[in-house]
Amino acid sequence: MLGGSFGEGIDLPGSQLIGAFIATLGLPQVNPVNAQISQRLGKIFGKADAYTYTYPGLRKVVQAAGRVIRSPNDRGVVYLMDDRFGRADVLALLPDWWKVEFVKP
Repeated sequence: MLGGSFGEGIDLPGSQLIGAFIATLGLPQVNPVNAQISQRLGKIFGKADAYTYTYPGLRKVVQAAGRVIRSPNDRGVVYLMDDRFGRADVLALLPDWWKVEFVKP
């Protein structure tokens, strides 16, 4: 859902889509291109990994969750299944209006 046909460009209003499971932070691949981007952003802004990996990954997560809730009338549930969603730095980047609850396995 963080990419491909259900990641963007689809609208399933009302009860057509009432939930989603997001199993990862959606972080970009570690590769030479992203390593260069990280190095450059680190020099300019600091927080190289955040700008190169965390922020783009969480943007994908929020966009995927937005497939469930498309209007003020929509209701649904999004399960964030990666333990890293519980980290303080990641929680701080999620939308304030999300009601995040933790469930122990």
